[in-house]
Amino acid sequence: MRRPTLTPRQEDRAIALAGLAGGLVLIASKVYDHSEGVPRWMVLPPLLVIAGLELFRRSRPILTVALGGVVFAVSIFTGALIATTIMYTDLLYAAVLYGSPRMSRVLHLTGAGSVVVLSSLSFLYSDAPTALAVVVITTLIFLGPVWTGDVVRKHREEAETQRLRAEQTALLSEMDRRQAVVGERARMARELHDVVANHLSAIAIHATGAQSVARRQRRSEEDPLVAALGVIRENSVQGLAEMRRMIGLLRESGGGEADESYAAPDLDAVDALLAKAREAGRAVELDFDLTERGERGELAVPVGLAAYRIVQESLTNALKHAGPGQVRVLLEYRPRELWIAVDSPYRTDVARGLPGARAGMVGMRERAGLLGGSFEAGPDGDCWSVRAVLPRELMTGEGERRT
Repeated sequence: MRRPTLTPRQEDRAIALAGLAGGLVLIASKVYDHSEGVPRWMVLPPLLVIAGLELFRRSRPILTVALGGVVFAVSIFTGALIATTIMYTDLLYAAVLYGSPRMSRVLHLTGAGSVVVLSSLSFLYSDAPTALAVVVITTLIFLGPVWTGDVVRKHREEAETQRLRAEQTALLSEMDRRQAVVGERARMARELHDVVANHLSAIAIHATGAQSVARRQRRSEEDPLVAALGVIRENSVQGLAEMRRMIGLLRESGGGEADESYAAPDLDAVDALLAKAREAGRAVELDFDLTERGERGELAVPVGLAAYRIVQESLTNALKHAGPGQVRVLLEYRPRELWIAVDSPYRTDVARGLPGARAGMVGMRERAGLLGGSFEAGPDGDCWSVRAVLPRELMTGEGERRT
């Protein structure tokens, strides 16, 4: 169970009320100096004033300690009360703790002077044991709270310095981490541009050249070779465009020149994706069918992007590994979830040693997991089945919706 905490003002009120209540009990019991000759009403005013000053011990430390000294001196002659004395020492402690450093020096000097003056007067007009007792008592009253407040203040200042230093160290560490991430993303963008994008450009150029040769040879558009060259060129150009957008995104997040043309694909582009898959699947006798159920409505941007990539990777895997037949894609929009199902003819005799094999499965599973969804893929009878469930809306740590 969490313990209740008091505000500074509530703490001051509690101290004032506790001191006042204790003083009233002592007055009622006549536990004060010269109780036989001093009436009770004369002891009460100093107690009330000191208790009232406790309410301003933090906000007005100079005023409270000055008035408190006068009231404490008066209380000695009107009947010294231990509750009044304790509250005065608390005013001295608060003045050092919450006042300026100059206040601490002043109270050290005045406290030491009070001890010297009172002990000297006791030594002159009384005996040595009494003077020694006065030295001890006045030191506890005038210097003890000042020393304690000074020690506590130094510890608080040191703790605050350490906290600020820790925050500065954490900030510098975070800046170093971000700078490292920025540098790594910039390096990735350069590598993608200089290596992968160049290869895709070469593929597109050679495919275009091969199409020109086919046209000079007057080959028919229905020729499988011409159709395959068209698919190769179209996919290489599309891959080059995707690569350029990815490079732009990396440069934007990496502190370089941003590519404002980048736009994350979503499920609106699935029809175009299936049209290209049908064109590419003719050579391997694959057909593609899309079914959508429910109202699509508004999807969070990360959800739309993840769904598009999962469908895209599933279709790519079907073109590489599936046998002749029909690939069925189902998008089911439920109130809280988006269900994705892709079924394709499964062949057990296809070599699995293709470059990058299984990487697509890992990527799809990671995309679903990062959004709090689920992903499964594997053979199901004579079909290869892909199942993904994504939440329609993302939630922040405070339970608010995020788009």
